[in-house]
Amino acid sequence: MMKWTLFLFSAAILSAANPDPKTEKDVLAAMEAYKQAMIKKDATALARVLSDDLTYTHSSNLHQDKAAVLESLKGNAVVEAIDFKDLKVRVYGNSAVVTGDVDIRNNTAGVVTLSRLNVLHVLVKGPQGWQLVARQATRYPEPAPAGKK
Repeated sequence: MMKWTLFLFSAAILSAANPDPKTEKDVLAAMEAYKQAMIKKDATALARVLSDDLTYTHSSNLHQDKAAVLESLKGNAVVEAIDFKDLKVRVYGNSAVVTGDVDIRNNTAGVVTLSRLNVLHVLVKGPQGWQLVARQATRYPEPAPAGKK
C-alpha cells in the first residue's frame, strides 16, 4: 500500500511541474512584458508585472523591492537588450518557476556592458495575472583569455 501511495504522490508532483501549454504561454507572456518594460523604461507596464511583495536580487548581490526596481528606471543606465535562452517553466498551482540563461546588454553613459547570467524567476498568479514575486541572478564567470587558466 505504501508503494502505491508514494507512486501516486510522485505522479501528482511531477504532473504539477509540467504546465499545460496555455499556462506556459501566459507565464512566458508575463516574462516578455517584464523584458519589454525594462528595455523601454516603462514604469507603468513594469509595475503591472511586478508583485508588491517583490524580492529582486542582482548578480552583484544588490537586493531591491518593487519601489527600488521602478526607481532604477529613472537612472542613466539603459537596458538595450535582454536575451532569454533555454527558459524552462514549471507550474505549481498558482506559482511558476522560470529558470534559464539571460544576456543583458546595458549602456551607461556610452559604456556598454554585457552580463551573462543564470536567472531564477518566481511568478504568482493573482487578480492582475502572472506577476514576478522573486528574482535571483548569478553571473557566469568570464572565460579566461587564450592561454590562461
